[in-house]
Amino acid sequence: MNYVVIKCGGSVFEQLPPSFYQDIVTLKKQGDYQPIIVHGGGPLISQLLDQTGVKTEFVHGLRVTTNEVLDVVEMALSGSINKGVVRELTEAGGQSIGVSGVDGSLLKAEPIDEQMTLGYVGKVTEVNTDLLERFSEQELIPVVSPIGIDENGQRYNINADMAASAVAQALKAKLCFISDIPGIYQEIEGEQQVFHQLDEQKIKTLIADEVIVGGMIPKVESAIAALKQEVVEVSIVDGTADHGLIEFMQGKPIGTRIALTEEVPYVESNK
Repeated sequence: MNYVVIKCGGSVFEQLPPSFYQDIVTLKKQGDYQPIIVHGGGPLISQLLDQTGVKTEFVHGLRVTTNEVLDVVEMALSGSINKGVVRELTEAGGQSIGVSGVDGSLLKAEPIDEQMTLGYVGKVTEVNTDLLERFSEQELIPVVSPIGIDENGQRYNINADMAASAVAQALKAKLCFISDIPGIYQEIEGEQQVFHQLDEQKIKTLIADEVIVGGMIPKVESAIAALKQEVVEVSIVDGTADHGLIEFMQGKPIGTRIALTEEVPYVESNK
């Protein structure tokens, strides 16, 4: 079975057209690829934290997570957002199942740093691929909330990009980051210059030059890590474009393709 892991950030959900979910259902019905969705939910998490008066902060694009913060994160991700995606896929004619990384120890995790400076922010140590394979055999589209768990039952908030990367690595799948931008780009004289192809060294340069900043940093770092672990392909695709996902799966040159080493990347104006 060939898999494609589709990561959706929380900021893009309200902008996704019905065709996005239809494309995922089409991929499943065509049978060439088993889609797996891994989602984030930053905006809703921030909204709920504000409403509950729970304080938090970001360090290098990652949310510092106490147990109090984690309660809100889990409520937003595994509850509202996860089931919302399942509903959308159902309306598009598909059958899906919403799960947390906690369910069946789907995402086994440990602290992302030994000093716990980020609190209960985790990294994936193992993916229960058997569970995902069983869902596939039952003709279901898994929708995964990136909350991990360790052997002691401690939950961890996992960056959704990193979770999607880990799942793709475990399945040796294609990895597609869905965004609301046409790819990685820089502003030149008021125009968006999109990089349709980037390699590891160019990415490091763009980070150093602060072209790639904030939450895009863990995204591209996850892409590079994934490619080093036999992930077939990594791309950043504009999910707001009508049927953009299907076009990506058909191999059309849209978004930004990320490789370990490649010829000199080219840019294209996107007015």
